[in-house]
Amino acid sequence: MDAPSFDIALAHRVSHVLDACTQCGKCFEVCPITEAAQIEPSNPKAVVAGVLDILRSGEGPEASRRWASSCVLSGECIKACDYGVNPRFMLSMARIALVKAQNEPPQTRRRGVQDFRALNHDVAVLSRMQLTGEVLERLGQRGAKAADRKAREPESEIPDFVFYTGCNVLKTPHIALLCLDVMDALGASYRVMGGPTHCCGVLQLRAGDTETAGRFAANTLDKLSQSKSGQVLSWCPSCHVQFTEVTAPTIEKMRGARPFEMMPFMLYLKNKLDRLRPMLRERVEMRIALHRHPGVAGVVEAAEEILRAVPGIELVDLGQPAVGLMSNALRVLPDHRRKLQLAELEAARDARIDALVAVYHADHRELCAHERDWPFAIINIMEVVGACLGLRHEDRFKRLKMLQDADAIVTDCKDLLAEHGLDPATARDVVITAMLAEQPLPLLADPKPSAS
Repeated sequence: MDAPSFDIALAHRVSHVLDACTQCGKCFEVCPITEAAQIEPSNPKAVVAGVLDILRSGEGPEASRRWASSCVLSGECIKACDYGVNPRFMLSMARIALVKAQNEPPQTRRRGVQDFRALNHDVAVLSRMQLTGEVLERLGQRGAKAADRKAREPESEIPDFVFYTGCNVLKTPHIALLCLDVMDALGASYRVMGGPTHCCGVLQLRAGDTETAGRFAANTLDKLSQSKSGQVLSWCPSCHVQFTEVTAPTIEKMRGARPFEMMPFMLYLKNKLDRLRPMLRERVEMRIALHRHPGVAGVVEAAEEILRAVPGIELVDLGQPAVGLMSNALRVLPDHRRKLQLAELEAARDARIDALVAVYHADHRELCAHERDWPFAIINIMEVVGACLGLRHEDRFKRLKMLQDADAIVTDCKDLLAEHGLDPATARDVVITAMLAEQPLPLLADPKPSAS
């Protein structure tokens, strides 16, 4: 018997949700964004029942539609379910059902193609404005033929791990480069994969084109299945959720097995702390706070443990809520996102920290330019770990974004634009739309407010 298609296998998983969900409402009750999304909390069972209606027909009550559309992927709902349902997956599929009900297949395919091409373009331009061709190749961006050749090499040449960057971390490449440096220090062998040529399919899925999403994701899964350990180390949380909750379980239903297991890079580092500690020789005298998002289980806790292992670090709890998968997951609630970010910056100022430290690249892109205005640095956790190991890469993205001038940024990058044959006018457009416009909380008119 032929294996079912991705669409059919995904539909079978949705059928399981419909069968298994008891409509108890616990997932709604623990959701951290119902108030911000202005959803009446008095009848959780009815809201969940409405989500199941959406899964069946693409239609449901307003409260259920709003809940599905407002999900920021915090994952609290997963821990609340006692019946084997992943409510985050349930809400994801409800969003897809809503999109499909409102659009014909040609529209969903067109939107998926447009979103993918836009991402591909922005990532290619911003990464090339910061990196030479040699460094891009280290990040797996100029080695497609080499990667295909390595896939055919004998077992002895297969690496311990595949390090999967996702796409958007290439906009802030110093983060990914520090990850590779740390793996080198640990003596791990790895192959780097990522970027638009290794798409997770999430853009096509969000557009409602599940057929193309499945094809892209299955192709990438096969490429990632090239490590001795059977593990892929993931950096991007949205890619991690897409693979572990949508793609891999669906492929398993199609083929009868998963090609690999995926581990967040922070958990990998936590597991290697005993080996890493003797190498953490340079003191990093900083009073810091961690910018937290709990969407991928265990990452925040792992990041805190890693930071506590760095000599000289004092970790401060700002007492702020940890919500969402990462900052840009809150784009569905823009006012709430701005409110959370401002409250955290104010708490960081009042706590007199030296640095606000983010884990994920999207958080860094949204927050880093605020360093211009507030009396503390905004850095990535890998910069802290790297400093303790004597490893450093310039955060060129932050330096460029803090210029807040597209022409000045393009001028700063003129040599790399020439190396890569990029048109300055095209680069300027990307800087405006994909760097400077990504500023959910506006910068202050009067920089450097003093602590009270």
